[in-house]
Amino acid sequence: MSLPIITADQRLAEPRGIKGCIFGKSGIGKTSLLWTLDPKRTLFMDLEAGDLAIEGWAGDSIRPRTWTECRDFAVFIGGPNPALRDEQPYSPAHYTAVCDRFGDPAELDRYDTIFVDSITVAGRLCFGWCKGQPEALSEKTGKPDVRGAYGLHGREMIGWLTHLQHTRAKNVWFVGILDEKLDDFNRKVFQPQIDGSKTGLELPGIVDEVITMAELKADGGDPYRAFVCQTINPWGFPAKDRSGRLGQVEEPHLGRLMAKIRTPAAPVTDRLTYAPPPADPAGADQSQPQS
Repeated sequence: MSLPIITADQRLAEPRGIKGCIFGKSGIGKTSLLWTLDPKRTLFMDLEAGDLAIEGWAGDSIRPRTWTECRDFAVFIGGPNPALRDEQPYSPAHYTAVCDRFGDPAELDRYDTIFVDSITVAGRLCFGWCKGQPEALSEKTGKPDVRGAYGLHGREMIGWLTHLQHTRAKNVWFVGILDEKLDDFNRKVFQPQIDGSKTGLELPGIVDEVITMAELKADGGDPYRAFVCQTINPWGFPAKDRSGRLGQVEEPHLGRLMAKIRTPAAPVTDRLTYAPPPADPAGADQSQPQS
């Protein structure tokens, strides 16, 4: 048996889907982004029962109502993880059992994109399930242990997201609500609305793209909706672009955004540059403490 090295040509020839999250306040139009995708090639995972915004959209949908169903759909879409034991979710045994119920997984080949609305509701379903597990009960008293429930919730959500992230050939987009809060210094901070802190903290490291769908306003102009796509942005919105192809602000059209991500990237020498801001003599004088 030879060393299983994947050559550069093989790696570049592999079909690669885009994995991303889109956050925004309620009513900004996240679900309506389905209108920008090909309905024949998109599967809508409707967790919110909020499809009024896409009434008339001609795509297919699935409607999991429990966390167990969410896990079943994830393994059906993403296939089995051979590293897991039979009793674990996403294992080969779990995959076989789900295929026995759902049918031939080749039925999913006609979909390029999985659109999950929303990760906020998925987190609620997960936490409700976690509170009923033995780990969420104190071994000494038998009473509910919130810390145990949150610990299990974090592991479950990260496992679910990671499994979908490993679905190489498909695009997977999660949408969720973005909360605006004030910190201890009365500054605006933005956080994804997901139960527990672990998922929100680790999510940017799992997906390729983190995008905020926001309402922006030009000086003296009318407000408009836009995608904020880069980590360094003047509004403090959560954002990340692993592709290196997106600008700080992009048109709120998911189909065209994915097309842009697939365009040839700029040379690395152009992307990995450092241009320090010009020195401000007045600011330099003020940086010294006054006596």
